[in-house]
Amino acid sequence: MDALDGGDPARSVPFRDALYGWTAPFDEPPRLLLQTVNRLHDVLWGDDEHAIAHDTWWDTREARSYVFSPAHPGAPRLLFQRDLQDRYADPGRFSMRRNAYGEAVLRLRGEQTWLLGEGYSATGQFPFVDRLDLASGRRARVYQSTLRDRAGTLLELSDDDASRALVTIESPDDAPDYFLRNLSTSAPPQRLTRFGAPYPSLRGVHKQVLGYRRADGLALSGVLYLPRGQDRRGQRKLPLLIWAYPVEYKDKRSAGQLTANPHRFTRLDFKSPLYWVTRGYAVLDQTAFPIVGEGEREPNDSYLPQLLANARAAIDAVDALGVIDRTRVAIGGHSYGAFMVANLLTHTDWFAAGIARSGAYNRTLTPFGFQREERTYWQAPAVYTQMSPFLHAERMKTPLLLIHGQDDGNAGTPHHAAASATSTR
Repeated sequence: MDALDGGDPARSVPFRDALYGWTAPFDEPPRLLLQTVNRLHDVLWGDDEHAIAHDTWWDTREARSYVFSPAHPGAPRLLFQRDLQDRYADPGRFSMRRNAYGEAVLRLRGEQTWLLGEGYSATGQFPFVDRLDLASGRRARVYQSTLRDRAGTLLELSDDDASRALVTIESPDDAPDYFLRNLSTSAPPQRLTRFGAPYPSLRGVHKQVLGYRRADGLALSGVLYLPRGQDRRGQRKLPLLIWAYPVEYKDKRSAGQLTANPHRFTRLDFKSPLYWVTRGYAVLDQTAFPIVGEGEREPNDSYLPQLLANARAAIDAVDALGVIDRTRVAIGGHSYGAFMVANLLTHTDWFAAGIARSGAYNRTLTPFGFQREERTYWQAPAVYTQMSPFLHAERMKTPLLLIHGQDDGNAGTPHHAAASATSTR
């Protein structure tokens, strides 16, 4: 592979990357297989005549997919061109199989292959299988889930003719079980496992996807958990823990898409905030904190006002249900979410406490960029200064629990933040 822009994203070139093939015994020069408009992301190999290449460009959020012939290189066919953050328009991932050497290759039948999609939409999540003709680019829907009280996931097709698929089906109380589903009939899927409910203390916990809007009209959402037996008429006011992570977008349409499924199994891990629901807290998890910069504006140009607008909207939405004590709201986050927490406690008095785990809080210590910020400190000093809670720490009057240590599994943080952390695990 060769970077045709010399690895410099600021250069204007018709193609960013070139992919070459070199045939053993390597006594001939490599052959050009493909040139990509954006940075080459990966290649899915099929056979001599079919391979799929994906490219992406973060600054524009563009993603492209091409089909090309490894054996007879020529102009590739563009299959998809889309916003990589547009989950509603995601065509899905290509079905793969293991070849004789145990390697994953495209599942092909002549010119046909298959796509497995997550199926997010404004009305819910309905995974699907599409058949794709690589010669014409035409797609045909083979199967789409109709589950409405449970959640399903398409793992992979199990037959070369794409007649059956390995799937999982789950509910908020019951862990995902494996099933074999016939895609051409409406027959019930064949159950393969029965794992049941591994977390008895969470059975009966109330779970819902809460949709609401920011002050500027942007659609937001979060997954709300209430303790088992909680009276939702508001006779007992609960403390609330909000857990979130900011994400940058280039358009409001993608930022407002709903990608939380209330029927998913409530899974625990060591980083999960959901333990607090068993201690009498309401928990708003997967809380949407989009930071949008449309057109020529970068998301971080308005990071702080958008951050505050997201937090205010989340508190207002849960408070409107009448189940929480607004004076006992905590905010928590990990990594860039921890950075978010420190900013919110520095610039508001809306929270009773904050939990910041494995974060970095002084952006001048990362002057060549951070997270998705591509400008250097010297190109956007005001952005770095405004976004650094460390530089405004005198304003913070709210208790903040800092969790950080040299053994953190967050590889992007310890080298510039661990030395200044004031608390360790």
